[in-house]
Amino acid sequence: MNVKLLCRMLGSLLLLMALMMTGPVVLAAADGALLPVAASAGVFLLAGLLLASLVGRNADHTVSDTASYHYTLLIWLLIPLFGALPYVIVSRWTGSGWHAGLADALFESVSGFTTTGSTIMSDADLRERLPRSLILWRAETQWMGGLGLVLLLVALSRRLRQGSAKLYDAEFSGTQQRRLHPRLGRSVSRMWQIYIVLTAADALLLSLWDDPFVAVCMAMSTVSTGGFSPVPVFVTDYSSPQLYVTTFFMLASGVNVAWLYNFFTLRWRRVGRSTELRLYLVVYAVGVAATVGAIWAGGGIGVPWLPFSLFHVASTLSTTGFYTEHCMPLPLGVQAVTFALMVVGPMAGSTGGGLKLRRLMVLVQYLRNYFTRMIHPGAVFVVKVDGRVVEPTYVDKIFGFLFLFICFLLLGAFALCCCGLGLAESFALSAANLSNLGPSPVVGAAGMPFDYAALGVAAKCVLMVLMLAGRLEVFALLAVVSPLIRRR
Repeated sequence: MNVKLLCRMLGSLLLLMALMMTGPVVLAAADGALLPVAASAGVFLLAGLLLASLVGRNADHTVSDTASYHYTLLIWLLIPLFGALPYVIVSRWTGSGWHAGLADALFESVSGFTTTGSTIMSDADLRERLPRSLILWRAETQWMGGLGLVLLLVALSRRLRQGSAKLYDAEFSGTQQRRLHPRLGRSVSRMWQIYIVLTAADALLLSLWDDPFVAVCMAMSTVSTGGFSPVPVFVTDYSSPQLYVTTFFMLASGVNVAWLYNFFTLRWRRVGRSTELRLYLVVYAVGVAATVGAIWAGGGIGVPWLPFSLFHVASTLSTTGFYTEHCMPLPLGVQAVTFALMVVGPMAGSTGGGLKLRRLMVLVQYLRNYFTRMIHPGAVFVVKVDGRVVEPTYVDKIFGFLFLFICFLLLGAFALCCCGLGLAESFALSAANLSNLGPSPVVGAAGMPFDYAALGVAAKCVLMVLMLAGRLEVFALLAVVSPLIRRR
């Protein structure tokens, strides 16, 4: 492994994190708690300069296939570790009454960067104890991790040459991410342009009806499909514009970035030819109808059914994880629909988690062809998506991903049971965090969100592994410990 290159990449990300701390520093200065937040920013700045300019100086930017997996995993392990520092420093140096140990701070940081949204913060913390600077930092960690930390590196560094493509493929190892330009650098730049435009549009619209600070934090959490809310309950009025704006942007954030780019550049024919996009909208419509039906069968929930269903299904399908009523028990039928949607997930190439619709489309076609060959052994079939033949190696990778996804789901549930949780609760927690959904209402008793702060350190470690496995599409996590990769 090229240690200099790893330090160079980590240093670049830490310098970006120091830049992102500008907003929290300004808020801390306005609130009279500048020192701890400024100290956190200083740590990022000094560490970034040390690693990027001194240790990583004159690094060879060529990356091998094997090393790309190691770099990707180490980046995703070390950056959240640094990202936990503001939680620890602020909780120790301020008299706000909110305290976070290292395990809690790391859990919050990993949940943020992986856009899972599981949080140890209680409603009282968000209302009274948590400084605004830290609330903004939570939202920024999600926003930075939304498109992927490796994509941040590719956008920041133009010297990676062929190594950038290998890092790019390592982070998207479980799916095929369509490039927007033959040159990878330009493709990544266009992704970030779409990402920034969506965030700015969401924040601008929300600020028309809400506090600008809340609007910015909500926009970062929505477009990244992270789910950290800056306030305990963001929407209480089901006729409010904020609900419909947030619903739209959650649904849009579950769309492949390539198709969003085609939409914004008026290439609507390409958008209309996307089978996965049509399936995504059909799944959303069916999910809304099923949720309304389940609410009707369950006797109602005390709020308007259709607005709730539109918001709830968009939040679950995109794996954002916003839920409007924290004390509202949901009917079992709604919980069943929620569980199915969070495992399925949005389109491939989006910021969401889960299995992804493109993989399910390929699997269904493959199984259909397989059963047809049982009747007609001489027939020859291929799997196609949007008129393009899917390579058999990619189909094999999808089967491998599905098997590994199920293994992680079962092993995670087993480990959580060993930590003292109930069986149903363990399965729901494992699925929610592996799908990067997080605060799912199918986890807690009677369909209420789960209190992650009540978990022990061992259970939080299990969930952090599941978050990373889901964010890295499983393969990058296992490739590092594979004997075959190590021998190669």
